[in-house]
Amino acid sequence: AALQKLRGTSDLSAELEELLAEQAAVQGQRAKSPWELLQSPALRWQLGSIVVLSSAMQLCGNDSMYFYAAYVFQEAGIPQDKIPYVVIGTGSCELITSVTCNVIIDYAGRRPLLLGGYIFMAGWAIVFMVALSQQTQISWMPYLSMACIFAYILSFGIGPAGVTGVLPTEVFDQMSRPAAYMICGSLLWFNLFLVGTAFPFIVKSLAHFCYIPFLVVCVCTALYVWFFLPETKGKSFLEISEEFRKRNFRTQTRGGFYRGPEEIKTTKL
Repeated sequence: AALQKLRGTSDLSAELEELLAEQAAVQGQRAKSPWELLQSPALRWQLGSIVVLSSAMQLCGNDSMYFYAAYVFQEAGIPQDKIPYVVIGTGSCELITSVTCNVIIDYAGRRPLLLGGYIFMAGWAIVFMVALSQQTQISWMPYLSMACIFAYILSFGIGPAGVTGVLPTEVFDQMSRPAAYMICGSLLWFNLFLVGTAFPFIVKSLAHFCYIPFLVVCVCTALYVWFFLPETKGKSFLEISEEFRKRNFRTQTRGGFYRGPEEIKTTKL
């Protein structure tokens, strides 16, 4: 009854079947602690994926854009008393795109949104650094810098901000999700502290090219998503866990072939 009210439809047979199948798969197990999650070889790739993506959420430099926002808007000629409202506008853009991402995520898929978000952020980081370096020489460069700030935040909101929080639910079973979310939350706050502490020193050392570390993070995260993160759109939890199981238990034999644990067990028998 609760699901019918939530979904707005009475036909829930497929969803109930998936819920019951997941329940049967974890029958007799207890909830894992974060330490058990870290030690489990059966969850190695799932854990690695959320560690990479949760860390990249803060290390990609999105929050650091707000550090530059007031300076760039001032150079673009916006009155001093109006700058706080424009900065609020950048935050509103992130909110709107994050909501938009949640609307289109089931149509576009998780990987395309993550890939597109980090690739576009990497591109805008390059343009932003060039614009900052030429801001005093070319009169219209502050406007390009301002456009880069909005574009960077929009790219973050439409991809990483909207997708990263969903993934632990889709790649972990019911017994592992609480610990997975605890690890994700810890990483988010730790990396936020790390970026907030280190960014002034990065600016002092690299000046206009201070976004090079964030550019590297965006490129590396996009490569990880491209090569290692499976698409979860339209798949049941059991289908997703089977894809990760093949990675987690991939074993190399003397002949150079890879076999899963079930195949190895059968061969021994």
